[in-house]
Amino acid sequence: MRRGAVVKTTPRGDSAAEDACPVQPDAGLLSPVRVGTAVEAAVGDGAWLQAMLDAEAALARAQARMGTVPAAAAEAITAAARAEYFDVREVALAARATANPVVGLVAALTGVVARRAPEAAEYVHRGSTSQDVFDTGAMLVAARALRVIVADLRETAASLAALAGAHRDTVMAGRTLALHAVPTTFGLKAAGWRQLVLEAITRLERVAGQSLVISLGGAAGTLAGYLQYAEQAPAGSFAGRSAAQVVEELAEAFAAETGLARPVLPWHALRTPVTDLGAALAHTAGALGKMAADVQVLARTEIGEVAEPAAEGRGASSAMPHKQNPVLATLIRSAAVQVPALGAVLAQCLPAEDERSAGLWHAEWQPLRECLRLTGGAAHAAAELAAGLVVHPERMRANLDLTGGQVVSERLAAYLAPRLGRSAARELLAGASRQARDTGRPLGQVLAELPALAGVVSGQELARLLDPRHYTGAAGPLVDRALRG
Repeated sequence: MRRGAVVKTTPRGDSAAEDACPVQPDAGLLSPVRVGTAVEAAVGDGAWLQAMLDAEAALARAQARMGTVPAAAAEAITAAARAEYFDVREVALAARATANPVVGLVAALTGVVARRAPEAAEYVHRGSTSQDVFDTGAMLVAARALRVIVADLRETAASLAALAGAHRDTVMAGRTLALHAVPTTFGLKAAGWRQLVLEAITRLERVAGQSLVISLGGAAGTLAGYLQYAEQAPAGSFAGRSAAQVVEELAEAFAAETGLARPVLPWHALRTPVTDLGAALAHTAGALGKMAADVQVLARTEIGEVAEPAAEGRGASSAMPHKQNPVLATLIRSAAVQVPALGAVLAQCLPAEDERSAGLWHAEWQPLRECLRLTGGAAHAAAELAAGLVVHPERMRANLDLTGGQVVSERLAAYLAPRLGRSAARELLAGASRQARDTGRPLGQVLAELPALAGVVSGQELARLLDPRHYTGAAGPLVDRALRG
């Protein structure tokens, strides 16, 4: 296949389809949450190809530090390891013959090096194996994607901190099991969203600093190939140094060249780095999904307590011109549902057989990329949502009045318990609440007419107890505490 060629498919009986339906890369048609975001570019085929090439180049430079590869050869390999010199489609097609893309890529890279610096070609992929290159490339892709994701999360956290501070005392109905419970504040809700985002940042940064590691094991995790080439280095290069010292030096050099951490052991069949990454991404997507779910509820027409930031064309309906759908929250929530399931696939690949798995390793690749780009897309949308969220305090207050004071029945029960007895107070309030619901009257009016409360609570005190603004508990101090953290 010539470079840049496009493969076309023709359904049977439809010759016109050959020109109408060219095979194209995944353009994100079914995944709008990540389309056009920075993370999409960071984990696309081109980025993955470049990461594997970066791994090959870094390995050559690490070996040059040790003296097992000439410095000039490492320079030539590094210069040739540029994604624009390769046809990613051809590499992908070649992978069908070997079950991974590295074999074909190594052959293609060797060819490029041979044309540019023939003496350097023999040093490409020296002593290595496909999994060393692919897994190191995957960790490089993840590191680059996490930087994008964490940057968006930090923006989100900053915007949520501003919302929490501004609405520290903005009273609203707390809802449990879908119904009004007791009053809370929007500031406390925003602080809760922020706390989840901060916890996600902590998890991702821990993974980035500790779990994104080089892969260096050779054919079966013994590094035998690397050691064999070290033994064949110029006389005296490794005199007096043990195998342990040689592989230690190689690992240190490879880690330094890639910027990744070092594992304790080769991890071809010890998949903790990938499962750790999947778990952190699942938590992140879920954390953002909590905010999205709340926004969807609060943005309902009959609630109307918040609204997404307006933008030309965003949220438009194909049939109903009046609608502005909460699309940012919808995109985030779609990712929040998918990423944990994909992360579970990564966890299921942990019980790998032997020294390298036939199938479980291969099963990780696409779910890992989807976890990265879906979480990245959700983080991008969350940053925009948090920065532009419109809050309607007047609607929050109006909705608090929907139950006619019943939203503070817990407070009244606590106030009346020492005066009437706990059971009697609860029974009285349950009956009064039923009567208020049945008659459509405010709870305060019903209570004021009850003989059992005569001389127990004054009208003025009853009005104070029924004011939801005075029953938000420690919401304000909790917000202050969260924002200090």
